Amino acid sequence: MLKHFYILLFFFSSLSVFSQTEDNPVIWNTSIEKVSEAAYDVVFKAKILEEWHLYSQYNPDGASLPLVISSNDPDNVVIVGKAQESQTFKGYSDVWEKEEIFFKDSARIVQRIRLTNKDITSIKLNLYGQVCKEVCININEDFTIPLADEYGIVEEVTIDEKSKQLSEALLLDLKNKELLKSETDSNESGGSYLNIFILGFVGGLLALLTPCVFPMIPLTVSFFTKSAKNKKKGIFNAVLYGLFITVIYLLLSIPFHTLDTIDPEILNTISTNVWLNIFFFAILVFFAFSFFGYYEITLPSKWGDKMDSASDVGGIIGIFFMALTLAIVSFSCTGPILGSLLAGSLTSEGGAMQLTAGMGGFGLALALPFALFAMFPSWLNSLPKSGGWLNTVKVVLGFLELAFAFKFLSNADLVEHWGLLKREIFIGLWILIFFGLALYLFKRIKFPHDGPNKKLSFSRISFAVLIISFVVYLIPGTFKTPTWNLNLLSGFPPPQFYSIYEQESDCPLGLDCYKDFDLGLNMAKLQNKPILLDFTGWACVNCRKMEENVWVDPSIYKLLNEEFILISLYVDDRKELPKEEQFQFLRANGTVKNIKTIGDKWATFQSLNFQTSSQPYYVLMSPKLEILNSAVQYTDVNTYEEWLKTGLTTFKNE
Repeated sequence: MLKHFYILLFFFSSLSVFSQTEDNPVIWNTSIEKVSEAAYDVVFKAKILEEWHLYSQYNPDGASLPLVISSNDPDNVVIVGKAQESQTFKGYSDVWEKEEIFFKDSARIVQRIRLTNKDITSIKLNLYGQVCKEVCININEDFTIPLADEYGIVEEVTIDEKSKQLSEALLLDLKNKELLKSETDSNESGGSYLNIFILGFVGGLLALLTPCVFPMIPLTVSFFTKSAKNKKKGIFNAVLYGLFITVIYLLLSIPFHTLDTIDPEILNTISTNVWLNIFFFAILVFFAFSFFGYYEITLPSKWGDKMDSASDVGGIIGIFFMALTLAIVSFSCTGPILGSLLAGSLTSEGGAMQLTAGMGGFGLALALPFALFAMFPSWLNSLPKSGGWLNTVKVVLGFLELAFAFKFLSNADLVEHWGLLKREIFIGLWILIFFGLALYLFKRIKFPHDGPNKKLSFSRISFAVLIISFVVYLIPGTFKTPTWNLNLLSGFPPPQFYSIYEQESDCPLGLDCYKDFDLGLNMAKLQNKPILLDFTGWACVNCRKMEENVWVDPSIYKLLNEEFILISLYVDDRKELPKEEQFQFLRANGTVKNIKTIGDKWATFQSLNFQTSSQPYYVLMSPKLEILNSAVQYTDVNTYEEWLKTGLTTFKNE
């Protein structure tokens, strides 16, 4: 009888969420997850009507009402801190003249609560806020959520007492935590996506200049313009063909978007996995020798035959299969470039979204010529004829693939601390690779598909001289005291302190740093200095760029060296913790994560306290764990210096 009562109670408390209209623009779904005997996470999922905005807990004062979660039974249920929120957006409000923080389309909000009376059978919470479009509607929802295990709502996962204690030790009692949210989620990710889109576009342009794709341009354009009943129809078909090419490459990235829904740290785990990085190294070397002409990489020929026969259907469907046929038959040339794009995206901070941006750029670059030459057929006359120069392009790409491959081997070496590819050895290998490329361009070495030696062209000589200049630029990087820093390559070679030469410090730029939070915190208390908390990674390209391009600035270096306690936490360090420090961490969703390595610990520490898993991620705080200003990520010298000075001023005025 009691069971039926709770089912009915839950049903009636949810009636208001079933109908989503302009009068009820948000529908709610709730669930509950047990964390410990007294602690639970209540999960609110909201579906938001199109064009409506639900406002975050961190929306500024004097604007639309922020979300507030409170207990309707404060004697028995206590709210623990602010709730964790899914992705939020920012937009300037002309009405309030403030930048507002809001959800759109959907929201996932996880609020931790603690029971002061373990005998209660349900919890009662209130959610108050505002949702706006042209008008605003106040939200004032009461939720009653059963706790009883027998209803299948709660499934408890138990961990031992040591794990509980070590898990609790990871959670910081941060003050002014709302400051972290106020300036984050800026245009940095947008800039990153644009960069990878441009790189993908460049990769697509390179793929156009390969023997598998380039000859297809005049053939395909001629087919569309001659087979159509009129010119407009031919142009339409060619543009549609290009559109389908772009869509096909975008579709290839979709499966990777499911990865980061499993665990917010999974893409970082993938990117720093030793065996995966070694696999990427091996596969890129394999691709490189394919470009050199020693063998061909192709998909099964029957795939291309099936797609080619499907393209005979005609109409829009036929054009789609023609585009798919191109993607398949050109794989021997596009595959290595796509493989590099895939590897580079999964081993970067942007993960699946960066992969989508890169694939979009790649597909667009491949598609554009077919549409443009169909619109302006006379341009075809200006295209160079196919010939030996296409093979030269492939071989050059092979050298670039080989150079890129060693970045992945370096990642594995760094996170495992093998010491095989120290900075100078890595740069030395690049010197050999690019010197080999220069010899090839000067026709001192040949590959299987190269034709007979002919007189060197001006463009080939010019490119060879450019490569020789790059080799000269690299050479000082092998010295103990380089003539110049390789700032153009920041992030690719190992960090400067990972060297064959003896270094004063194993911290960036020879700074004093702590690689354990508690040790750094104790020193900050002892010296009464603010903390610069640096979430970084051995395989993090943008982290190296920040250290070698921003931290190296004299004014910033002086601030870091004299005014702050630097705590650098490497979230991808695969060195195992001592057995007594290894434990199980119970996630909010009820699954267990085994904390075995240094990286496991600090990655969990970051996501637990700062609700982010990207690097670099910088936080300024006092020894009393007071957040001094907003967190920042990859940025420029002026912004970073101003950020440091603002935090320092706040600390001194406390």
